[in-house]
Amino acid sequence: MQNNSAKAILRKVRVSPQKLNIVASMIRGMNTQKALSVLMFSKKRIANDVRKTLLSAIANAENNNGLNSDNLFVKEAHVGYSIKLRRFHPRGRGRGGVVTKPFSHLTIVVEERV
Repeated sequence: MQNNSAKAILRKVRVSPQKLNIVASMIRGMNTQKALSVLMFSKKRIANDVRKTLLSAIANAENNNGLNSDNLFVKEAHVGYSIKLRRFHPRGRGRGGVVTKPFSHLTIVVEERV
């Protein structure tokens, strides 16, 4: 990572990676102020957590690297798989069906555009 970028990581969030990737793809390549407004008015449940992570990345850029928040844009927003909780649901004839409850990781990298 270069001096003109900063990142924030959200780990083990209880949502499937497919659903989280839909929200992350909405903000890729955007200016941070526009991305914050898009996330604020999104109807997706996970959008608030993504917004908090983006705010954390902006704060890291300002405080740790001394970057100007007006010139920042979202360089990367990628989603990774985490653990899967396995639960069993009773099915017919004494059997059990497996229910998996996936978790995800989110990494947001912001960079200063000169």
